[in-house]
Amino acid sequence: MKKKLTLITSLGAATLALAPLASSEAQTPAEGFNIHVVAPHRHEDGTEHGPYHHYCKQIKPEILQCMIFLSADPNAELVEIEYFIDKKLARTNVTLEQWNKHFHDHKEEIASGRVQVLDVPPEKAKEIAEAASKTDGIIFHLWPVGKKIPNGEVMFPTAVSHKPVAKLEVPE
Repeated sequence: MKKKLTLITSLGAATLALAPLASSEAQTPAEGFNIHVVAPHRHEDGTEHGPYHHYCKQIKPEILQCMIFLSADPNAELVEIEYFIDKKLARTNVTLEQWNKHFHDHKEEIASGRVQVLDVPPEKAKEIAEAASKTDGIIFHLWPVGKKIPNGEVMFPTAVSHKPVAKLEVPE
């Protein structure tokens, strides 16, 4: 058993040692997450958590994808993924029940004053917030609060300002 552990440790160290050799010119899906947003989330049990650091990039004209961390520390755990989806696309592809349970309106969240766009001048932050207000969000929480590791349990938190709706209004 001791030899096996040593081998795993050695392989892990060797793999990590090779990481800096990768070309900085290579493009990967992880590049470009440079829209930095901070906001709290409400978990399914009604408790508020965060603020969470969202690092986002546009992956399609109507979809922004965000990696979400508990802090801006370089070694922070990736705890959530959020998609900002154009309201017309989101609201015509899910049921009212799905939307009320898993989605939230970013217009309402931004209006709550709990969202901050960081690392850009105020004019750019306002522009980003305005664009985000035209989207709905869905969050996948991957690392249970207080656990040492992710365990396969996935939750669907929403914005603190989320309120279920009686009808999905689809923008024109």
